[in-house]
Amino acid sequence: MSEMKTYTLEAPGAVITYDVRQAESGTGDKPTLLIIGSPMDASGFVSLAERFSDRTVVTYDPRGTARSTKADPASESTPDQHADDLHRVIDALGGGPVDLFGSSGGAVNALAVVSKHPEQILTVVVHEPPAVRYGADAEQALAATTNIHETYERAGFGPAMAKFIALVSMKGEIPAAFVDQPMDPAIFGLPTEDDGTRGDPLLGQNVVSCTHYEVDFDALRTASTRVVIAIGVESAGELACRSAEAIAAKLGTDPVVFPSNHAGFLGGEFGQQGDPDGFAAKLHQVLDN
Repeated sequence: MSEMKTYTLEAPGAVITYDVRQAESGTGDKPTLLIIGSPMDASGFVSLAERFSDRTVVTYDPRGTARSTKADPASESTPDQHADDLHRVIDALGGGPVDLFGSSGGAVNALAVVSKHPEQILTVVVHEPPAVRYGADAEQALAATTNIHETYERAGFGPAMAKFIALVSMKGEIPAAFVDQPMDPAIFGLPTEDDGTRGDPLLGQNVVSCTHYEVDFDALRTASTRVVIAIGVESAGELACRSAEAIAAKLGTDPVVFPSNHAGFLGGEFGQQGDPDGFAAKLHQVLDN
């Protein structure tokens, strides 16, 4: 793949940074692939991007993360704001249409941008979007994510992240008692002392707005975009996987099963190893068919 070039653009209340890796010469004329997470930034998609040398690949840092700034760092970031940022990135690339892969919070933002700007996106692959209001345990799940944010505001990073890890790794429906269960941060190697900061992109900016997002199913059903909901084979029973299955059911489709887990595309980023070869091969298959 050719050398990566980095660009910035201004959006309301933010400056967005994105990277462009041009396709290798002689590989054809496939659509540009935009790969997104949230709050995961571009650094989490290096392994996946490297496996798409046959097309131009664009990654970016969501507002308030890594190299992308926003005027009020502690303010909430919503899927609609992220969708507007992505719309501006695609405009800067020439207006599209592009193919879009979104994972986790990025998958929720992908649903939002397709709802608003379907003409810019050919195929969207929505990998385990944690929009939790559509599962059988929606009430408990919504309460749990709200409680994580409240724990962060009250007690800081360690206790809140411990609850977050416990929630997203839990198999099966969320018990109502989850909100009352204290989690020991030390079990997960997290800090037990509150350092007083409240700028974490996940716990402070995105966890409620992302998980509580109301999907515009009517817009998605009538969009020109091909919408593919994806789940990890190892994610069965987990909250994000069950949310993806519920969203697929409301769209009248079956989810496509990808290798590995919620972070199956990772190839050592953040010290985590998924199955990037298998994951990329499946994504190639979905996009090329």
